[in-house]
Amino acid sequence: MKKITIIASGFAMLLAACQNGNDGSSRMQQQLDSLQAIVDNKDGELNDLIATMTEVQNGIRRIAEAEGRVTVADGNMESASSRAIIRDNLEYIRDAMQQNRELVAQLREKLNASRFKENKMKGLIDGLQAQVESQNQRIQELEASLAEKDATIVAQTGRIDSLSRDVAALTETNQEQSGTVARQEKQLNSAWFVYGTKAELKEQGILKGSEVLKDSEYNKDYFTEIDIRHVKEIKTYSRSATLLTTHPSDSYILAKDANGLYELRIANPTRFWSVSRYLVMLVK
Repeated sequence: MKKITIIASGFAMLLAACQNGNDGSSRMQQQLDSLQAIVDNKDGELNDLIATMTEVQNGIRRIAEAEGRVTVADGNMESASSRAIIRDNLEYIRDAMQQNRELVAQLREKLNASRFKENKMKGLIDGLQAQVESQNQRIQELEASLAEKDATIVAQTGRIDSLSRDVAALTETNQEQSGTVARQEKQLNSAWFVYGTKAELKEQGILKGSEVLKDSEYNKDYFTEIDIRHVKEIKTYSRSATLLTTHPSDSYILAKDANGLYELRIANPTRFWSVSRYLVMLVK
């Protein structure tokens, strides 16, 4: 409206001048051109202010979008990809916030330097300033919350690492203990047997004269190692078999199988092996 009023006034003055002759018309044309330049200059200042305000508003919107991405990623901070999203968006937000603060400061300088003195325009700039400060406050609170969560995750990770090391050490200890127990159980439940003819037993140093296992000078590899918890029958594959080592008579049965070949059936392993863990049988 102001622009229209100014132009209308200019035309009125132009008409009056035309009535006074050509000289007055020339002077008025100059004045009208000057008035138009003032109007154009004020329009340029206004457009510049509006363009800067629009840039600030776009910056606020982009920051809000980045803030939303950070908030979504915040729900899964344990993930490396989420932490990367948070890191990248926070860096973008900090740069955008700084740019917005600088733009608002430029707006105030432009308004103060311009001839467009409008309280409404000043109020709009104040509103933008309030939005920028409110957004800055939210971002600071968000950064503080993220830093606290990050510290918690670091502490938890440290505890988990420590716990993992403890578990690994305990597992190693348990494995060693399990191996020791297994070896001990094997030793506790191991026995050795052999059967052979008199000549074979003498040849291996197992039978010397009429004595069996008289000393340690015999072929230990000739014996078969067994687990007494599981082996309850020993076949001789012979029609004649006699035990040369001492074992409680009520703990076993020496009987023939369906083919008439002798086999040793251990009825009570604990008693059978209580006297000796070595079994020597003479076969023919």
